[in-house]
Amino acid sequence: MLRITLGDYTLAIAKDMPSIYNEYHKRAKLVEFFESENATDAQFFLAVARGSDWPFLIVVQRYHPGPVSGFFPGVMLVPETDLLFIGAGDRIVSYSLDSPKKLWEEKITLGFWRWERYQEYVIMSAEIELAVWDIQGEKRWSSFVEPPWSYTLQGSMMHLEVMGKQFAFPLEYGPSERLRWLE
Repeated sequence: MLRITLGDYTLAIAKDMPSIYNEYHKRAKLVEFFESENATDAQFFLAVARGSDWPFLIVVQRYHPGPVSGFFPGVMLVPETDLLFIGAGDRIVSYSLDSPKKLWEEKITLGFWRWERYQEYVIMSAEIELAVWDIQGEKRWSSFVEPPWSYTLQGSMMHLEVMGKQFAFPLEYGPSERLRWLE
């Protein structure tokens, strides 16, 4: 098990259920299981605690596509707003750690890649989707992207390259039908 401390929070992350899972489960305020249709899909375990206290949130997820296909789980913690973003396989989910409670859950097509924090925004990259939330957990926009694709950030602008074509737009608002071509 890997333990990461960020601000007041300690995240325990593992591939399999830890031997102390039953104690974690008894003491947690919120426990969520996300199953998949295939019992052999990869599994991801996450427990969130304040400092050295017992975990108050436990998330266990079987997910597909998984590591064999090049897709790995990812977690983004925004300490100043007590938000947690989790992505694994074709599912992304967010939690408020104050309560704790689930804020939202979404299915994505194909597979999750990563989270990135940039200023007041959280960016989610997936195989064929790019999406942005603010650090309060409010979704700002989402867009289909076709591989190969990548982006860079400069000031308040996102520069997106999709299949060799380049676009620029305000990160806050996302792409629109009037994308500015940079070619």
